[in-house]
Amino acid sequence: MDEHIDILSKNGKPTGASVPKSEIHAKGHYHNTAHVWFYTHDGHILLQQRSAKKSICPLLWDVSVAGHVDTGETIKQAIVRETREEIGLLISETDLKKIGVFEGFQSYPSGIIDNEFRHTFIAETSAKLEDLTIQKEEVEALKFISITEFESILKNIGKDQHFVPSNKTYYEFVLEAILEELG
Repeated sequence: MDEHIDILSKNGKPTGASVPKSEIHAKGHYHNTAHVWFYTHDGHILLQQRSAKKSICPLLWDVSVAGHVDTGETIKQAIVRETREEIGLLISETDLKKIGVFEGFQSYPSGIIDNEFRHTFIAETSAKLEDLTIQKEEVEALKFISITEFESILKNIGKDQHFVPSNKTYYEFVLEAILEELG
């Protein structure tokens, strides 16, 4: 069954209307998504490799967990649900630290028009890879990388299936927020 997603105005305000997820991307409606970047106390960041079955950026290494906010859900409820579904990790809303809302307005050769407001969080985790269970429809693999590796990926963005090059500023902001938390 197709999830229903609330339509937002170009300024990110609720319109009161909702449509199936397939229509959100087909017609380019503005909508909310929730992202969480997990990091460890010793400075490693969890990356998710998108499933080969995904229509947008298959096999790309990117944010730890991300997903759409369903009609009737809060942003934090969505990220708690998505984290449980995609990687099998149970978190609570209090684990999340919001670092911002970022506009992600992009069109893809497949015809998908993705106009999303990315509500972005960071959260410390002590989970190990072997503790996590991936949802095969969404996730191909998971890995932890060091801060140094993250910085290297940013310097070479677009060359090795890591990160969307047009989102470089977003990744830099995420890294800064994690570094600030690590002290």
